[in-house]
Amino acid sequence: MEPQLATSSPQSTPALPSSEELQAELLDIPEPPDMPPAVTPPGYEDALAGAVKYVRAKRGGDLVGIILVGSGARRAVTAHSDIDLIALVKGPADGQEMIRVGDRLVDIRYGDHKTVAEDLAYSPRLAPLLRKGRILFDHEETAAQVIAKAAQRFRQGPPPAGIHERIRLKAECLHWLGKVEDLRDKPNTAQYLLQLFFEDCVTAFFRTRGLWFTAPVDTLRFLASRDPALGELASQFLSASTLHDRLTAGRRFADLLFRDIPLPPRVD
Repeated sequence: MEPQLATSSPQSTPALPSSEELQAELLDIPEPPDMPPAVTPPGYEDALAGAVKYVRAKRGGDLVGIILVGSGARRAVTAHSDIDLIALVKGPADGQEMIRVGDRLVDIRYGDHKTVAEDLAYSPRLAPLLRKGRILFDHEETAAQVIAKAAQRFRQGPPPAGIHERIRLKAECLHWLGKVEDLRDKPNTAQYLLQLFFEDCVTAFFRTRGLWFTAPVDTLRFLASRDPALGELASQFLSASTLHDRLTAGRRFADLLFRDIPLPPRVD
């Protein structure tokens, strides 16, 4: 009789978990928390109300609109933000006025509402300033109409800078550099003139590139995003520790900015 061979049963393979079992082991991913609303520093709205009350009392019946612009309109108020108002009137405009309400400095610019609407076609700064304005007082929707026209004008793009304006912008910036060269022995004055030079160069950048002006806080970041090489030179200029280094960076910045713009014609 032949002995029977013992057969070992194969080891059973454990069953793979189902997708439902796998899902059950996963923890729920929490929803991202909602961002807290922007907090307006204490006193801002009170100062704003006081400024509106002042303008309404001063202009009386010829006031047709008050528009808040700047950081207040952009909801970017800080503890040190000023209040910038444009007061639209029917009568003669009084220009600009500075007052203080509480701890806030208030910059009020008065303008005939028809003139402001007409200037939107020509001003490189007015449309981006007004299109996001916050209406604080409006008579017969005059302020609303001005803001709507500013938004429409903004979509059309800034007024182009002609060749004569481009040459003038270049000449003004190079004029400041020449003054700095003459005053190198007076470093404080030279540094001040270099700052004027840089501000004029930034203005020239927007005008020669056909771009709307941005809020001052965003200017350098916007410049670097549109022209990284200019942005790098601007950073070198602003961070330079000596007059020599800042002047060198300023020359390079101007050379790059105005490289395609001729000098004014020479008449002897």
